[in-house]
Formats: sequence, structure tokens, C-alpha cells
Amino acid sequence: MTPPPYPASRRHFLTLSAATALAAAGCSAPPDTAASAGPAPSGGTRLTKIGLDYPFTQLPLYSTLVKLSAARAKRHGIPLLTTSDNASADTQASNLTTWIARKVPAIVSFPMVFEAAEPLAKAALDAGLIWVTYGGSLQHQSADIRFSFREGGTLLGEAAAQWAQEHLGGKGKIAFLTDNTIELGRERTKGMIDAFTEAAPGVDVVAREQAIDPDTGLSKTRAILAKHPDLNLVLGVTDAAAYGGFKALQQTGRAKDDAKTFVGGQDGSAPSLLAVKQGTFYRASAALAPKDIAAAIVDVPRAVAAGEADPSAEVPITLVRHADTARIDALLAQNA
Repeated sequence: MTPPPYPASRRHFLTLSAATALAAAGCSAPPDTAASAGPAPSGGTRLTKIGLDYPFTQLPLYSTLVKLSAARAKRHGIPLLTTSDNASADTQASNLTTWIARKVPAIVSFPMVFEAAEPLAKAALDAGLIWVTYGGSLQHQSADIRFSFREGGTLLGEAAAQWAQEHLGGKGKIAFLTDNTIELGRERTKGMIDAFTEAAPGVDVVAREQAIDPDTGLSKTRAILAKHPDLNLVLGVTDAAAYGGFKALQQTGRAKDDAKTFVGGQDGSAPSLLAVKQGTFYRASAALAPKDIAAAIVDVPRAVAAGEADPSAEVPITLVRHADTARIDALLAQNA
């Protein structure tokens, strides 16, 4: 799926300094404390709360984002609320409905089902609230936070194809761990599959399986290995899924540094980055810097409240490999 036209944001989080464990605080704000925003001294609106609705609590990135976003919001004197959706679209809808009813002034939401989020976003705007869409765009929104979706997949696919040409003679077998449920997942999936298959047409695609978390990545890869024990490459739409594939290969007897195996993922989660740094066959991650994402989670709704003309953000992504030690260390430092 091709994303809608998206103008370049003036807010590019280009300072990549450092890449998991606070529990979700829940969406329980007493009605009398869920105050709306008030006037800011310099004009615009001063936020009194920001709500972060990130439904995929099973991903390693979740706890990192909560920790970093809460710290950044605190520096601006703004409490950060969180939901606990547990990857359930129904729970997410219920939690968001509660926030809108309680008039949480700014909501940053990563919709599990974008079509279902439209009426919620409209209700938030109609109530005078700020709605920031995380991971895509809605018709009804104040702004959005995007992540170079297809670029990340393309970077990973190209790197894996180059490796296959150099180390496998352009032959072998690959499995893709994909996501076709949301825009971010579809774009990443298309990017990595298109880039790989175009650059390494001699490698057989033996599986395309839906997986975004470690447990699913593990079980799906083990099932693939039962049919194709000579599998050479596993590419994941997330590092979490790819790390599950990495463990499945080891559990079925693959040496950690096997010269004929390549695993790679997207996000830059800590376990995957450590495996890349250690020189294992987990060879690449298309990584986002969590501090950049956390900055967007807080700064975009603040920019909307301040009346800025272009409040949206696009967070850059960078491919890291074993040689990129300094970059990996900087990302890992964000988990401290």
C-alpha cells in the first residue's frame, strides 16, 4: 500500500545520540483531574497532559518509549498518561473512548486499525482535543509522526541481497516475517521484499509469514525450518520478530556465527542490536533512535498546541551492521 502524499516536515529529528522498563500507567485519570489545556504565556495553548496510546506492549520498544517520553514530558512540566491495550483493537478503542470522554488534552495514538480510529480521532477533534497519529496518517488529525516506513524495509532488503550475492553466490533460501495489518507494517514489508527480490532474484522465497513479536517470530521460523532446514536468510518487519527467528535458528542447531546465515530486522531494539554488535548471524537492523521518537511524541502535540504551521514529524531511520560499533553503542545507551 502506497502511503498518502506527505509533505517534508520541518521537524526532522536528526540528532541520533543514543535505542527498553516502566509498566504502562493505565488510562485511569480521575475525571476532575483530566483538565483541558490552558493558555500559554507566549500564545497558543499550554498542555496540561499528553496521552500516549501505544498498543503493542509486547514489543521491547514499548517500555523504552514510555520511559523516554515520560522523562521528556516531565522536563516541560507535562504529565504523560499511557494506555494498556495489550495489542487488542477493542481494548484500544475502549481506552481511547475513555480518554476522549475525560478530555485528555492531547492524544498520541498508534492505531491498530486505522479505519476504526477515524471516528475516534474525529470525536477527539470535535471535543477540542489534539489528536496526533503515530505510525501513519488519518483524515481527522492535528498532526502525525511517521517513520520512513518503506525506506527502512528497503535498506534492510538491499543489505541482505548484497550479502547473499557475496556469501551465497546469489543462491539460497529466504523467509520474510511480515505485517499486513497496518500502514507501517505494509510499507516496511513491501520495501524489504521488493528490494531483496529485485537485487537477489536467484534466492528462493520459501515463506512470507505474519509476525511482529518474538514469540510469533520464533514459532513461525521453527515451522519454516521444519520444511526448509537449509534456510539461509530471515528478514523481519520488526526486530522483535526477527529476533524470534534468530533464536529459532539457534535452537535447531545453527551456530551463532554461521557464515551462511543472515537475520535482520527493523526498529533497533536492544536484543537485536546486541546480537549485531557481537558479530552473530544477526547482521543488520534498520534502526530508529528511541530518543528521537520520544521527542516527537512530546514535541509534536506541543507544537500543535502552540499553533505552529507544520507540527508533524518524520523520524529518520539508519541501517546498522557489525562495523557500526559507535552507532550501536549510542543506541544501546538509550536503554540505560
